[in-house]
Amino acid sequence: MSEPILQVRDLHVRFNTPDGIVHAVKGATFDIAKGEVVGVVGESGSGKSQMFMATIGLLASNGEATGSVRFKGQELIGAKQSDLLKIRGSGIGVIFQDPLTSLTPHMKIGQQIVEILTVHKKIGRQEAQRRALDMLELVRIPEARRRMGQYPHELSGGMRQRVMIAIATACGPDMLIADEPTTALDVTVQAQVLEIMRDLTRELGTSIALVSHDMGVIASMCDRVQVMRYGEFVEAGPVDEIFYAPHHDYTKMLLDAVPRLDQPDRPGHPRLPAVNLAGRETLLKVDDVKVHFPIRMGGGLFAKTKPLKAVNGVSFQLKKGETLGIVGESGCGKSTLARAVLQLVEPREGSVVWLGQKELMTTRGAEMRRMRKEMQIVFQDPLASLDPRMPIGASIAEPLKTQEPGLPAAEVRSRVKDMMLKVGLDPAWINRYPHEFSGGQNQRVGIARAMIVRPQLVVCDEAVSALDVSIQRQIVDLLMKLQAEFGMSLMFISHDLAVVRQISHRIMVLYLGRIVELADREAIYERPLHPYTRALISAVPLPDPKLERAKPRAKLQGDLPSPLDTRASLTFLKSKAINDPDAEQYVPMLIEAEPGHFVAEHDPV
Repeated sequence: MSEPILQVRDLHVRFNTPDGIVHAVKGATFDIAKGEVVGVVGESGSGKSQMFMATIGLLASNGEATGSVRFKGQELIGAKQSDLLKIRGSGIGVIFQDPLTSLTPHMKIGQQIVEILTVHKKIGRQEAQRRALDMLELVRIPEARRRMGQYPHELSGGMRQRVMIAIATACGPDMLIADEPTTALDVTVQAQVLEIMRDLTRELGTSIALVSHDMGVIASMCDRVQVMRYGEFVEAGPVDEIFYAPHHDYTKMLLDAVPRLDQPDRPGHPRLPAVNLAGRETLLKVDDVKVHFPIRMGGGLFAKTKPLKAVNGVSFQLKKGETLGIVGESGCGKSTLARAVLQLVEPREGSVVWLGQKELMTTRGAEMRRMRKEMQIVFQDPLASLDPRMPIGASIAEPLKTQEPGLPAAEVRSRVKDMMLKVGLDPAWINRYPHEFSGGQNQRVGIARAMIVRPQLVVCDEAVSALDVSIQRQIVDLLMKLQAEFGMSLMFISHDLAVVRQISHRIMVLYLGRIVELADREAIYERPLHPYTRALISAVPLPDPKLERAKPRAKLQGDLPSPLDTRASLTFLKSKAINDPDAEQYVPMLIEAEPGHFVAEHDPV
């Protein structure tokens, strides 16, 4: 066998902090061969990213790396910065987790790729621009020539990530470090990014170190897997062996915690209680709700405004005790719809009726504040939605004090402690602050704050998206337990279709502000009728290497079209579209194809 392209031996990474020395990586040893894809998995804080930052000399100033890292025989630990600069970009490319913070905001996309090529390849600017354009086309960015002149903030998250891949691979590196390259992406964009990375390995023989906590992505991409916990490897082996015959309890726990699209009710996981929707009272009736935002087009005195139709005529009903899953890609209107239902943004038109009597669209002032007791929301980022200056006990008590101002302080404190117990928080932590808790614990605080007033409706807006799979499973289990105990209804918004299937009775698929499919969870996943739904389901990676390699893929081409283009809503019904981005377009009808299964009109595939 040839010598590995990367050899890591007894690598230790330590950080000097005000609280003492933090030993982030403890004696890591592994190899990566040419053309091999090695996955490194583990929960947040396990040391995955810092191990590779140390490999290429990008540790923070308070960090220190010891041991040996050899790239193509050259020692990198302790190497001069000038030598490391030559290797970064040309020998080793890096795809960082957050492309928006990794791209220079004041430089155009084309300039950033040209810079890499002129520094490492020593070629002229004209040739570098030609190659930069080729790279953008290689990573399948639509209208690549126009994108060359745009800034990072003008691109979607998926396109920014593809620009990062173009920059990382522009000089044809022998190895690619991909640090959570798909974490923040929609499933269809994720599928496109993974396909690009597969092509690099297949066509150019590029080695890839793939850092991820998504076991589906690991199963889809990797030849070998290294499992990391608390800074050290606890298990390593071929991908099939890790997935089908894991030895370490931590590996087994990670695999068991992953929600599976093909197995929604696995042994050991809580089962979604059956709900006879036909016999249930309607809690919420939403009819033709529209939320449009005026967008200023161009500058100057005669600039025009154009409506961005974030929600464009959505109708549905929510029964008591039901969980309605809402899925779709970023920009489809999921969160805006939820905020319109809760009257946190003002709909342009439509109707939202509560319990068949109260029209929320016309409810204002003190009356609306009283209604807030019945409807609460759990936000995506718990730390950002909690006041950092307030102890968590005060945050949880806030809705209770607002809605029941006459309660004695002792009663408030008692109910807060009871709710903390219900969501799995130690009541002794009542006076701690949000920064003293993990992400999963802060999310429990957010859930406790929403539940403290015993609402009838709770909106979960991407409430588990940023959590590790083990914490995600705990939160989903907690929500299902609380729903069974309190009898509340849930609107569960997520781009993770496996989690949505696990927790939802019915599922609504949104595309650019409109419903394209609505049915119970079995029908949506086993008999999807709309091509967009089929593409979403096909794009979800399964944490099963053999099934993932064998499954057929229904891909969407390119990115979501601009919602400002009136033709965008007819992406799947082009036969009715008028070729004018400003024209009034045909509105696809929602048809009941089977009892309770609604699908939007679309052209034959």
